[in-house]
Amino acid sequence: MKDKVKFILEIPIYEVKNKIDLNYDILGLKIENNEEVRYLKGLLPIIEKPIMIRAETELLTDVINNLDRECIVGIIDDKNYKEIVPLIVKDNHSAIIRTPIDINLAKEMNILCYEMGLQKIFIDTDIGGIGYGFEYGYSIMEKIKLENDKFLNKPIISFAVEETLKTKEAKDKNMSLYLEICAASAVMACGAEYIVLNSSEALNTLRRLV
Repeated sequence: MKDKVKFILEIPIYEVKNKIDLNYDILGLKIENNEEVRYLKGLLPIIEKPIMIRAETELLTDVINNLDRECIVGIIDDKNYKEIVPLIVKDNHSAIIRTPIDINLAKEMNILCYEMGLQKIFIDTDIGGIGYGFEYGYSIMEKIKLENDKFLNKPIISFAVEETLKTKEAKDKNMSLYLEICAASAVMACGAEYIVLNSSEALNTLRRLV
């Protein structure tokens, strides 16, 4: 497991310069407006590790056009794939394909994107927060791992931490760290190869667990 699991630390874009040397495998950036798209272009030269970029559909085209290397790009779903996948394919990026918590929908979206030339796919089956439907999402990831299907034989990326930190229990600072570690540990146990984290404290703890 130690060799397979990659931790993505998602950092607010304006904090990257102060956290550039943290012990993550991939730097995650969530772009939320046009000003951040412009800031990203100047930030890229100082980033040496692999990058994951997330943005709303209306920003994704500009984000992709500003990238200077191959990145993991998302989120791609049934509403935007026809528009965004050709851009991802053209620049040889990887795509995060998100579907509702359903193995058949995950396979269907992967096939649609594959037929458009997309080879590098990360599966995001979506998931609830801990105690908020988490177990069902967990079971779907397990099922994908058990399938012998070329369209599902793709790495799973999990945003379980993000969903868990939206819960009312996570409003307490100490509890939020505990819940982040629990959520990440659970999806790691069911086979997620890429896990998106929010805090460096959780990252340091999880490093000691794998």
